[in-house]
Amino acid sequence: MDVRELWDNGDTTYGAWLTDPSISHAEMVAGLGFDHVCADAQHGAMDFQALIGVFQAVLLGGSRPLVRARWNEPGILAQYLDAGAHGVIVPLVNSPAEVEAVVQATRYPPMGRRSYGPFMASLRAEDYTARANDRVAVIPMIETVDAVRCIDDMLAVPGIDAIYVGPADLSFSLGLPPGNNDGVDVFDQVLATIVAACRNAGVVPGIHATAALAPRRREQGFRMIGVSTDTSAMRDRMREEIRAAKA
Repeated sequence: MDVRELWDNGDTTYGAWLTDPSISHAEMVAGLGFDHVCADAQHGAMDFQALIGVFQAVLLGGSRPLVRARWNEPGILAQYLDAGAHGVIVPLVNSPAEVEAVVQATRYPPMGRRSYGPFMASLRAEDYTARANDRVAVIPMIETVDAVRCIDDMLAVPGIDAIYVGPADLSFSLGLPPGNNDGVDVFDQVLATIVAACRNAGVVPGIHATAALAPRRREQGFRMIGVSTDTSAMRDRMREEIRAAKA
């Protein structure tokens, strides 16, 4: 069952993020029960060759590989899908025209203009091309005040399945410190605005969070929640270990 089918069933999905290109880490994380594992090609140490191995490792571990693109560029987005990503998260999408560009790059005709050539994706599904438009998850990121101002028009563009809030850049755009600023009225109001717009449009609202914040985000209405990142989880756990050892 792909991630879009989970959302169609009404499920809330919980994801991990990978910034390190280690395929052993990717397989391990994928086997822990996350609904999807996103390789971060924007802020992580991931080149294209590394991504191919990471996607394979996530599948072997039993999860669903997503990728955050480094930018909203058609050739990049299509290449990630050809390599086997089940969906693309696209950063800093700020207007209906930019949403349309994402859709055009990630959907085959007649819905979009994605070029044919799924060199890895087709190895895992003989009917890949026929079903790709119904299976690939297309997920623009909402990260700025400009995007929030035109959120209804952005969500009205056919072909997107979910959006993903980047709270750090969104907070920057609001004049706040980067991160989750729960309890600050303007931050809370913007999240509520985004969730309400998604409900009205039939688009899944997603957000980058933490395990501790996940219950609150679910109560707020988010249905795609990032709860852990490899490097920060490793850092925090190993910090606890050395402090415990020295104590």
